[in-house]
Amino acid sequence: MKTFELQGQLRSEIGKKDSKAVRREGGIPCVLYGGAEPVHFSVKTPDVRHLVYTPHVYFVELNLDGKKQMAVLKDLQTHPVSDAILHMDFQTIQDDKPVAMAIPVTVVGNSPGVRNGGKLVVNLRKLAVSALPKNMPDQITVDISNLNIGDGLRIREIEQEGVVFLENGSIVVTAVRMTRSARSAQASAESK
Repeated sequence: MKTFELQGQLRSEIGKKDSKAVRREGGIPCVLYGGAEPVHFSVKTPDVRHLVYTPHVYFVELNLDGKKQMAVLKDLQTHPVSDAILHMDFQTIQDDKPVAMAIPVTVVGNSPGVRNGGKLVVNLRKLAVSALPKNMPDQITVDISNLNIGDGLRIREIEQEGVVFLENGSIVVTAVRMTRSARSAQASAESK
């Protein structure tokens, strides 16, 4: 998995007043969980743009006043009107403990159902998975080469080494639906 480097400054003062002061200065208050004690720090708003506004997922290498720590972004709170980032939560990762993340789905292949007039529908853009950090994929690849019109691919049919899917296995990730034009073409072929 790709790593995103992020610089942060430790905060000695915590609370509403201090968080507002950090935001006024163009920063984002953050918390790092998973250690003996939560670590409060702040980051600059422009520094997180490529971490947050992207379809990719990353491990985050936090550099907090010279001390480095690997983490994942767990939660993000935004302003309801302006969508400005108000707060970020990170969780430390360790090589021997599984971590849960939402991994993007990538569709590959050429479906016979789509070639025959069907419409490809992707129901899930991300899948919640759990894996050791060394086994965590950048993306979940879904092959649609065998899908005909009316077929779907469920989570339990996806094979990914070293990864446990956290969602119900019967959920359809992608399917090929019949369109009106395909239905009329099928009806005219049956009437002949």
